[in-house]
Amino acid sequence: MVLTWAADKFITGAASIARDLGVSTLVIGITIVGFGTSAPELLVSAVAALEGSRDIGIGNAIGSNITNTTLILGASALAAPLFVNPRVLRREIPKLLGFTAFAAALMADGSLDRVDGLILFSIFVFSLLAPFFSRSRPEDEVLGELGEEMPEPLPLRPAILWTLAGLAALIASSWVLVWGASTAARALGVDEVVIGLTIVAVGTSLPELAASVAAARKGEHDIAVGNVFGSNMFNILAVLAMPGIVHPGETPELMMERDMSVLVAVTLLFVALVLVGGRPWRLGRWSALVLLATYAAYTAYLFVV
Repeated sequence: MVLTWAADKFITGAASIARDLGVSTLVIGITIVGFGTSAPELLVSAVAALEGSRDIGIGNAIGSNITNTTLILGASALAAPLFVNPRVLRREIPKLLGFTAFAAALMADGSLDRVDGLILFSIFVFSLLAPFFSRSRPEDEVLGELGEEMPEPLPLRPAILWTLAGLAALIASSWVLVWGASTAARALGVDEVVIGLTIVAVGTSLPELAASVAAARKGEHDIAVGNVFGSNMFNILAVLAMPGIVHPGETPELMMERDMSVLVAVTLLFVALVLVGGRPWRLGRWSALVLLATYAAYTAYLFVV
């Protein structure tokens, strides 16, 4: 997919330029790599808002999280049973649920305005920079977590070319995806919210799907699970903020009542399956089938009802 290829080339080029300019590996990993791996979701939501299809952008943020938690974790655990680090349930899940509840509270008045978007994006920036200010986490530990994602450096001139080409391709492919999705919605008589929650969400989540399934097959369980919940955190703070910042407006009431509730429910379902589904702290194949069936049922419901 062009969107995925463009994001990869943009990250490689930007990281190489930063290295050539003397920026530390830690800074590159946390900012460029951490930010860039979810660039498709971010740009698609921004472009959708600019094109007047803000419901696609909001649906993309919420739908990507539902897709990540059900389809991607389900597919990964089906490829190879996953051991889930207890730290994910004790620290990451409560934090994700807290941010989700906070985002829902901001939109409880029926709108996602510029102030709401800036608040969410500010929290994202703070969480991105938090490792710089954490005395309990040495640089070597943070670098160890980023090592799998750091691209190989390039000479300066090719790095600049790949950065520009990747950024141009990201913008162009995001526009094409949004244009295609909005056109399909109108032609099929389907609400743009549903298109954003399903087709666009799956399209922008393909990098996470490929990365998590590959990590599961290699036995890299922390990467497979961490990739999903790291992406979910990004989506609820940065991607959801884009429609508010770029094109403030009303939030579909049904999305708040139905899809935000489904997002919380599937996150809690994941926790329940890890704790009681077969062996504790493992997401086995039967649990994987439950997650995949949940995704299929939710998607079918969106198109049928």
